[in-house]
Amino acid sequence: MSTIPVSAAVPAKISYKVSFPDAQAHYADIEMTVSGLQQPSLEVKMPVWAPGSYLVREFAKNIESLSATANNKAVTATKISKNTWKIATAGIGSVTVKYKVYAFELSVRTSFVDASHAFLSTTGIFLYPKGMINQPSTIKIIPYKDWDKVSTSLEKVGGDAFTLTAPNYDILFDSPIEIGTQDIFGFEVNGVKYDVAMYGGGNYDKARLSADMAKIVEAETGVFGENPNKHYTFIVHNRQRNGGGLEHLSSTVLGASRDQYGSERGYQGFLSLVAHEHFHLWNVKRLRPIALGPFDYDNENYTTNLWIAEGFTAYYQNLMLRHAGIVPEDGFLSAMVGDINTVENTPGTKVQPLAESSFDAWIKGYRPNENSVNTGISYYDKGAVIGMLLDLEIINSSAAKSSLDDVMKYMYNTYYKGKGRGYTDAEFKAGFEKFAGKKLDAFYADYINGLAAIDYNKYLGYAGYKLTDELAGTNEPTLGVNLGKAGSKITVMAVLRDGPAWKDGINVGDEIVAVDGTPVTDQAEIMKNKKIGDKINITVNRDGKAYILPVTLLRNPRQKNKIESLSAPTEKQLAVRKKWLKL
Repeated sequence: MSTIPVSAAVPAKISYKVSFPDAQAHYADIEMTVSGLQQPSLEVKMPVWAPGSYLVREFAKNIESLSATANNKAVTATKISKNTWKIATAGIGSVTVKYKVYAFELSVRTSFVDASHAFLSTTGIFLYPKGMINQPSTIKIIPYKDWDKVSTSLEKVGGDAFTLTAPNYDILFDSPIEIGTQDIFGFEVNGVKYDVAMYGGGNYDKARLSADMAKIVEAETGVFGENPNKHYTFIVHNRQRNGGGLEHLSSTVLGASRDQYGSERGYQGFLSLVAHEHFHLWNVKRLRPIALGPFDYDNENYTTNLWIAEGFTAYYQNLMLRHAGIVPEDGFLSAMVGDINTVENTPGTKVQPLAESSFDAWIKGYRPNENSVNTGISYYDKGAVIGMLLDLEIINSSAAKSSLDDVMKYMYNTYYKGKGRGYTDAEFKAGFEKFAGKKLDAFYADYINGLAAIDYNKYLGYAGYKLTDELAGTNEPTLGVNLGKAGSKITVMAVLRDGPAWKDGINVGDEIVAVDGTPVTDQAEIMKNKKIGDKINITVNRDGKAYILPVTLLRNPRQKNKIESLSAPTEKQLAVRKKWLKL
């Protein structure tokens, strides 16, 4: 006969108080109270990573001055692992844990506090009691000075914006909180209320943004047939230079440059980010790989399917702007060419399969080094390309009756809504095959688990397009390096696999000083009047010593592709094109 633990018999009550007495010094003070205890000890833990950002970041490193009290008396709190404290609670019904969090990294995945605002990325702020991940909690926020607004997807308690509640820790850790004097505006789509919280100012047009963001929401909702939220929050951090985003269940955090809204390119770039992160509320937050939930907050959560979770989202961020009528046909095709060029100009695409890129996100994708371009491929970029190929395959095979949209909706309804769980790799493959009407074993072997060169024209041809490399007929020589310049110094930042520098021993970090004895101060001077096959002597400064390295120049393999229409597309091809691009 099994025994139910005493701690599970009567649910504990958990509450937090967050204050900022030292906001100017970048600290948040946390007071956590757990009552209803009936156990000899309580372990409290902090997550080591933030879901959606696949890297162990060790958030507990920012905690200091942790102490525990009960009945106004100190109780023993001992750190027993990198992110766990054990508190003696024998004979104690309620304990309060106090600690400070240093927060001075303003990114979409980390917390930041200063005198102007606080951004709480909750995985790095709130300890949770071990074994109580499904327990509800309340958060009382004591604002600093003139802070008068809170932006979050968490529900308010009694209409008080500064008192919040979370039904469990998965939702608390998926609900960032912005506190300050942010500019808030909003819109509504199909009964769902949207708030946009802008920190840092900027040259944005609220009316235009509201209208275009609503179009994106409507287009994306159309893919899945429903929006599972009652309200949704965009938290936008506008800085001099900023970017990136992180998805959450009913909100997202975006980084933007405060002046980017004034140019069409910058504005479109922001809308693309909006489309990407908002699409995630379905794809990955609900329709997810089976490994990504319930989350293990102590360890890595491995999956081979980030090419679907992130790569397809990268594909849809462009497709949705087209379907919403925000970008024209050529704008969408140019975006896809950008992904294709990135894939084809990355040497690592011939080394790392797409599924492996996903699995190794934890140790490679988020920890790039000077050799990453040679050893790996982004599951964002190649995943977006694969999304395009599968979309075209399904549209063509179904005589333009179905598309990748139908697969996404079917998988969402079947696994998130129907089975209440994530999908396996085999299950998503079966979903593709259901709507393609054919087995995709060879496709997976070649493009997902293998390293075959992508036959772009086969798939683009379904829609009456072709891919052309504008550099295919050129004979431009190359040294095979990526260079950086600081002042008059030209430094090697990357050495590309199988290029001249790779073969002849130029190193990352080398400062290029001269070519054939002639000093160079500009990158253009290195290859001036050179041709393929030339043997040149490169003088480099390496660790304070001069070296002369003989190098034989080779043809530059870089591609510059474009997608263009076939001269006489067939009726079937035009039907595929119309379905694909909603022309």
